Amino acid sequence: MILFEQVSKTYPNGFQAVKDLNFRIDAGEFIVFIGPSGCGKSTTMKMINRLVPHTGGTISINGKNITKENPVDLRRNIGYVIQQVGLFPHYTIEDNIAVVLSLLGWKEAKRKQRAAELLQMVGLEPDRFAKRYPRELSGGQQQRVGVARALAADPEIVLMDEPFGALDPITREQLQNELIQLQRTMKKTIIFVTHDMDEALKMGDRIAVMKDGAILQFDTPEKLMKEPVHGFVETFIGKNRIYQNPEYISVTDIMRDNPATATEILSPAKAMSMMRQRRTDTLILVDDRGTFCGIVSAYDLQSKLEQIRTIQEISQPNEPILHQSATAKDALIAITTTKFGILPVVDDKKRVVGVITRSSLLTAFAEHWAGKEVT
Repeated sequence: MILFEQVSKTYPNGFQAVKDLNFRIDAGEFIVFIGPSGCGKSTTMKMINRLVPHTGGTISINGKNITKENPVDLRRNIGYVIQQVGLFPHYTIEDNIAVVLSLLGWKEAKRKQRAAELLQMVGLEPDRFAKRYPRELSGGQQQRVGVARALAADPEIVLMDEPFGALDPITREQLQNELIQLQRTMKKTIIFVTHDMDEALKMGDRIAVMKDGAILQFDTPEKLMKEPVHGFVETFIGKNRIYQNPEYISVTDIMRDNPATATEILSPAKAMSMMRQRRTDTLILVDDRGTFCGIVSAYDLQSKLEQIRTIQEISQPNEPILHQSATAKDALIAITTTKFGILPVVDDKKRVVGVITRSSLLTAFAEHWAGKEVT
């Protein structure tokens, strides 16, 4: 656990780079610092391993004040990855990875074994890459080595200062995905600095938006997009950003909450009348508890009108259905596979609470982009 208590950084010329920061980072969290150039995000991160000494307040790791720790020992126990990677050009890849292990006194055989394990972990075949030199690797491969080196001594905390900023978009996305997968497996505490909001939203469990040395909001990606607490945060994120990230939109925000429902014992004539009144070509069937039972389409009803007594006889299951905890992204994916073009939304007891249709999805996104409020 990392704790900042009224932490500030003031340089001898009087410039205050960081102002009275108060926050807590729990073990295993992936935290992203973001903001415009000069906002203090990299300074804040570098104060954790004392590459930049703070001048006010207290920073503690697992309850220990970092100023009481030997800075060399502190840094050896905190992984660090930078944009320029910083590999030693005359060291082999395995020796680059094992630098800290050598300083910790590990024997050569153990260092080589650990380097091989880490190369495998970051997607580089040890037999191909261990004996190569940095100049023989692409930028993306070098960055993988940088990540492997940061993880070599199995630190609890890893600091990453715009590690993917210099990479091409395809390589960058690939490494982002690999880092997310590594984090799920290794459960490290990662503090990640970026200037790219898309990257921040993709990577972070929580995001700290900074400006002029202060944190304006420190929240989950969903809350930042839905409830920005400061005009700068809203502007920096972009008002339409949430609609570029439908995984953060709940289906309850875009569903129709008055779907056309009918009981299974309804007669065909009454069902047809209800469809005309509701201007719909489908009815969602529910029992007396409101539990979802199936779908009846106007086409099936019209073709069987004289042959059935209740609409239950032509009811068909509808797959998939959506739980109310699902997202707009889930709806966008599922709507392409549903037979009737509708997605009933249900609660924990499978009671119908709403419906998503192709037209309601289109309306929700189209009206937003047209600048209207979606109701």
